Amino acid sequence: MERLKSILSSIKYDTQKIVNAESAISKIKHGSRVFIGTSPGEPQKLIHTLVQDKNMYDIMIFQMLSHTIAKYLDDDNFLKRFFLKLFFISLPMRKAAFEGKIDYIPAYLSEIPSFFQNNQIGLDVALVQVSLPDRFGYVSLGLSVDVTLSAIKNAKMVIAQVNPKIPRSLGDSFIHINNIDFLVPYEEDLIQIFPQESNEEVNLRIAYYISQLIEDGATLQIGFGRIPDSVLKYLNNKNDLGIHTQMVTDSIIPLIENGIITNRNKTLLPGKIVTSLCSGTNKIYDFIDNNPIFFFSPSDIVNNPNIIAMNDHFISISSALEVDLTGQVCTDSMGYMFYSGIGDQVDFIRGATMSKGGFSIIALPSTAKNGEISRIVPNLNQGAGIGTLRGDVNYVVTEYGIAELQGKSIYQRVMELSQIAHPNFRKSLIDKAKKYHYIFSDQLPPHQEDLIFLEDYKTHMTLKNGKIIAVRPLVPSDELSYRNFYYSLKEETVYYRFFQKIRIFSHAMAQEHWATVDYKKNISVIGLIEQKGHKDIMAIASYAEAEKNRAEVAFVVHDDYQGIGIASFLLEIMEKIAKKNNYKGFSAIVLPDNRSMIHVFKKRYPNLKMIKDEAGDLEIIMDFEDA
Repeated sequence: MERLKSILSSIKYDTQKIVNAESAISKIKHGSRVFIGTSPGEPQKLIHTLVQDKNMYDIMIFQMLSHTIAKYLDDDNFLKRFFLKLFFISLPMRKAAFEGKIDYIPAYLSEIPSFFQNNQIGLDVALVQVSLPDRFGYVSLGLSVDVTLSAIKNAKMVIAQVNPKIPRSLGDSFIHINNIDFLVPYEEDLIQIFPQESNEEVNLRIAYYISQLIEDGATLQIGFGRIPDSVLKYLNNKNDLGIHTQMVTDSIIPLIENGIITNRNKTLLPGKIVTSLCSGTNKIYDFIDNNPIFFFSPSDIVNNPNIIAMNDHFISISSALEVDLTGQVCTDSMGYMFYSGIGDQVDFIRGATMSKGGFSIIALPSTAKNGEISRIVPNLNQGAGIGTLRGDVNYVVTEYGIAELQGKSIYQRVMELSQIAHPNFRKSLIDKAKKYHYIFSDQLPPHQEDLIFLEDYKTHMTLKNGKIIAVRPLVPSDELSYRNFYYSLKEETVYYRFFQKIRIFSHAMAQEHWATVDYKKNISVIGLIEQKGHKDIMAIASYAEAEKNRAEVAFVVHDDYQGIGIASFLLEIMEKIAKKNNYKGFSAIVLPDNRSMIHVFKKRYPNLKMIKDEAGDLEIIMDFEDA
């Protein structure tokens, strides 16, 4: 107290507003509506004093992330005197939420400040925690600007615990002591939020897939939850990333120190990490103190979709409890039990959609309860809330891959999502989808095995014009693109591939193809090229086992891309895959006048053998050792 008095006296401010916690809390009347700062911004001394004052009755508490009060929720006397209304259910509050001891307010974080401003939620008192004042009389809200700044501006009375351990965050994080009614000097350790234990192997695989979607120079939002946060640990191969996010954690520090996060290419506040809240350990709290790279601002700014969209190439990464086969996302409840909150997901997804070159990612493990329950579900559980509508979802990522949903039909969504479900649940998901008439009745399910090994088959080729062809294995969700590719070919090209004129590439034909694919003895890879923001198939290469050590290979390249080396590149890729599966060579059946294909084979295998069969077609025998 003496230190604070000395500071106020030196800058010629009234020291009479400096009181102890008991005196300040005594100013609160029965029936008051009290806001409490968020998470590490909680004024713990004031909270304990409030609860322990037996004269307090009918106090309604509003808070976003709550920790300290969790200690009192098994006390019947506390529950008779206080009513809790939370905008987000933190881990310490979940048990109480399941028991009906708190009231959850579903709300987008960008909207909460307006609830206070418009008196939709009237506040009598704001209990907050601030730093020591500077020589101009300004204190920093430190780690909790989010909805706290609006609460301070709109509460009838503001009581601030002045804690020297609160870091001085920069940005829109300052208030003047003239706007505070009572200052309570009290030094105490800040609440630390340590990472929850999670499956690091699953996290690594999810991060691996997410990293494929993140390009250098992108600006990221990292949502609430251990999965999005853990992704940061695996982005060391990226360059010049930017951050615009509701909350920062310890995971951000190594990427700043290693020069991965530079914010150099941001189109909104370049050079700055824009955030609203910090939750972590003393390491990140100390790192933020007076650090000019951080720009703290309230949630109605940071989470405003129109402001988010001012960041080009913005990528939102958030988590979910479950996703149904049509793309609906549940984030806040497990059936009827409220588990977390709507939070920032919808704000950032919509901002990302409006961003130039932006998109959103929903990341989640494929299962829960040690693999007993699938998080990709036929339909959301009864009582589950739809946090994000199916029309808003771009990508969904699990440890089994990436599902791209934007612009896709229900049939395509079912196939995309069932492919990234845990292998144990893929068949049952397809069976349910058939029951709901989402897909064809003869649809084959995706392979019921872990296909992580297919990642080794992915590669790319850069053309002379700078365009990049991405090469990867063909999967069931490619069916429509696969059929569209064949319909786009000239009759002559189709004839060279199939030795007959084929005008219909039906669903039945596709199913016949999938019936034999096992990615070892029978595999197809596709070449994809970006066209106006989406990728089209421009080549397909396949092989199928012909005899024990040899596979029959075939290619088809779109007419617009022939003669530029694509078939030769794909032949080399197919050879690498075949070698991994213990084949010693290829065979191929080629029409005698298909000189371009014969040239591709001869170029790779100069000592190949050509045998003319009874129909006049050429059988070409190629050994890998001759390549």
